[in-house]
Amino acid sequence: MDSHIEKSTNQGKKLIILGFVTIGILFLIYGRYQDPELLTPSAIDTIQRIAYGFYVILLVSFGAIGFGIYRYHREKVENKRNDLSTIIAITTWNQKSRKIFVATFIGYGIFFSLVSGTLVYQPEVDFSYHYGAEIPSGFVAPCCDKPGYMPQVIIYLTEHIGLNIIPINLVLQITVSYLVGLNAAIAVNAYAISKKGRGASSIGAIAGLFIACPTCAGSFLSVFIGTASGIALSIALTQMQTFFIAISIPVLLVTPYIMAKKLRNSDGSCKISSS
Repeated sequence: MDSHIEKSTNQGKKLIILGFVTIGILFLIYGRYQDPELLTPSAIDTIQRIAYGFYVILLVSFGAIGFGIYRYHREKVENKRNDLSTIIAITTWNQKSRKIFVATFIGYGIFFSLVSGTLVYQPEVDFSYHYGAEIPSGFVAPCCDKPGYMPQVIIYLTEHIGLNIIPINLVLQITVSYLVGLNAAIAVNAYAISKKGRGASSIGAIAGLFIACPTCAGSFLSVFIGTASGIALSIALTQMQTFFIAISIPVLLVTPYIMAKKLRNSDGSCKISSS
């Protein structure tokens, strides 16, 4: 029985690892096609097809990661062991936690899209006039930039609203939004427990909510600074955004385990019901 349980959870882990490894390899392989000298007229169509294939594989990888997380999470809930991963799974499996996770995942995803430049709003620019774009329309730009930044998907939705999808930003957006949603769901439960005086640290729970927004502080700073300085700060923040978010990922990974310790009873069981 134990070997069957271990096998099931390992399959979920393998799917998650396979998905991320595939994405890493995909970025490295496509980076080999970013030499402008390779972009000859005869090679353009080939690279364009490779760019389409890039996004097909990327979406499949996201699907594998998502299914792997779901499978791993479900097995942890069903087997009800006493490890911290099981506490995290049980805490976020009930309906209330799912609603918090979904709302946070979507809300933070939209916020991330705005601050990272994925969702573009330029009221002073007419896309059809300045860029000669047909509204609505979209295309895949196959070349040329650093690995992870190409191929880009550019979509014109209206005259002033568009999407600029960069692969590395898309991966970070989905990864960080998931971790933010996970942290928020656990933190809300931990805070509810602390209000009942059952041992969870309210400070830790609140910290979990605030640490779940690695792009907030700099973005809000730019709002309260004058126009010229605000533009300069926004450019600096955009350039460092990937760095700030990347270093926040380990914190977002560790925080759920810290809060899970406060949600575990003395016998190792979880203080929150999974139903």
